[in-house]
Amino acid sequence: MAQFEVIGGKKLKGEIVPQGAKNEALQILSAVLLTAEKVTIGNIPDIVDVNLLIELLEDMNVQVERHDRQTATFQANDVNVAYLQTDAFKKKAGRLRGSVMLAGPMLARFKTALIPRPGGDKIGRRRMDTHILSFEKLGAKFNYHSGDGFFHLEAPALKGTFMLLDEPSVTGTANVVMAAVLAEGTTTIYNAACEPYLQQLCKMLNRMGANISGIGSNMLIIEGVESLGGTDHQMLPDMIEIGSFIGLAAMTQSEVTIKNVSLPNLGIIPEKFQQLGIQMNFVGDDIHIPAQDMYEIQSFLDGGTLTIYDHPWPGFTPDLLSIVLVVATQAKGSVLIHQKMFESRLFFVDKLIEMGANIILCDPHRAAVIGLERKHQLRGINMTSPDIRAGVSLLIAALSAEGKSTIQNIDQIDRGYQYIDKRLQALGAQIERVSRG
Repeated sequence: MAQFEVIGGKKLKGEIVPQGAKNEALQILSAVLLTAEKVTIGNIPDIVDVNLLIELLEDMNVQVERHDRQTATFQANDVNVAYLQTDAFKKKAGRLRGSVMLAGPMLARFKTALIPRPGGDKIGRRRMDTHILSFEKLGAKFNYHSGDGFFHLEAPALKGTFMLLDEPSVTGTANVVMAAVLAEGTTTIYNAACEPYLQQLCKMLNRMGANISGIGSNMLIIEGVESLGGTDHQMLPDMIEIGSFIGLAAMTQSEVTIKNVSLPNLGIIPEKFQQLGIQMNFVGDDIHIPAQDMYEIQSFLDGGTLTIYDHPWPGFTPDLLSIVLVVATQAKGSVLIHQKMFESRLFFVDKLIEMGANIILCDPHRAAVIGLERKHQLRGINMTSPDIRAGVSLLIAALSAEGKSTIQNIDQIDRGYQYIDKRLQALGAQIERVSRG
C-alpha cells in the first residue's frame, strides 16, 4: 500500500498536459472485440482501471501490441469465449466496473456475455437496469447467479427494435450501441446519452463500417451490419482531469497552462468554473489560468445563491462536483452543491470540515459551502481517499493547506489519474509517494 505525503501552501507554475479520457477508454477498448481486424488506439491513459481492462482483453486472447504506454494495436481474431466462465475472469472483472462494457460487444459477436455486480467507486448505488433491459429488448435472455454475483446473458440472435432508455446512461447507451451495430435490422435508441465520449465511440464504429446516425443527439438510429473492420482511433483528453487542473490552479493561487484540451468538447465546464470567479484565458486549444489572490462566486441575476448541480450532457458532469466544492471553500461568497446522481459522493466533506472548511452537509445530496475568502488557510490532516474524484479533491485541498497532509488509499486516485504525483512535482508541488508496510 502507498500514500501521498503533501506539504501544502506552495504556489505552482508551469504547463501540464491532460491524459487520455478514462471514460472514453473503457468504451473504445471494449469495442475492439467487435472485429477480427486490427484496431490501433492512441492517447490511452496509463491508469489502473484502463490497464486492468487491457489485461482482461489479453486474458481473453486478444492480441495486444504496445507501441508505447499511450498507443497500442488490438486484434480480437481468436477470442477465447470460454474464459468468461472461469473463476479468473470473474475475479478480475469483478474488480473493475468498466468490465461491464465488454457485454455489448460479446453479445453482438459471440452471443454470450457476463456482467459483474458493479465495482469501482463507493459512491452509492449503481444500477445495471439500463444495460440489462436494453439487451433484453434486442432479444437477449439473462439469469442472475447469486453464487458468483454475475448476470449471465445469451443472445442467439439480436434483432433491432425501438427503445426508450429509462435514463441517459453513458455506459448503458454505449453498451447497447455496441450490441446493436451487429444486430439484424434497425435499432432506435431514444433518451440516449450524447457525451463527447459516446460520440467518439459512434464515430469510431462508423469508421469500422457501422451505420449510426444522430450522433451528438439523444436519438441514435443504428442500421445493423454483418461485420466490422479495423480502424485507427485517437482518444480525447480527459475533461475531468482538465477541470481538476483548473480547480488546482485556483485553489493554490497558481499560474498554470493546461495544454491541448480539445476546447469544443468541454461543454460548459469552463463556464462553471468561471461562475466561481476563476479567471482563464483561451489561447488556441490551451487554457491559461493566471494566479489569483481571490475569486468571487457569482450570484444568480435575482441575487439568489448560486447552485451548481450535475445533469446529463450537455449539463455539468457529476465527476467535477467534488472539485467545484473544494475550490469554493476558499472563494468569496457561497454556493450550494447539489449532487443528484449518487447518494454517497459528498460524504468526504467531513475531511474538509476537519481541515477548516465552512461546509454544511444538508443531506446526502446537497452541501452548502461558505467561502473562507482566504482569511483562514486550510490545515493539513491525515485522510483517506474514498473514490477517484473525492481523492483528487482532497489532494487539491492538501496542496493548498498549511502544513503536512497524508492521503491514504491512493490506489483510488491511481485508478483515474496517471503519474499524478510526478506531474504535480513538475509544477513545483511538494508531494511524495510513500510505501507503507
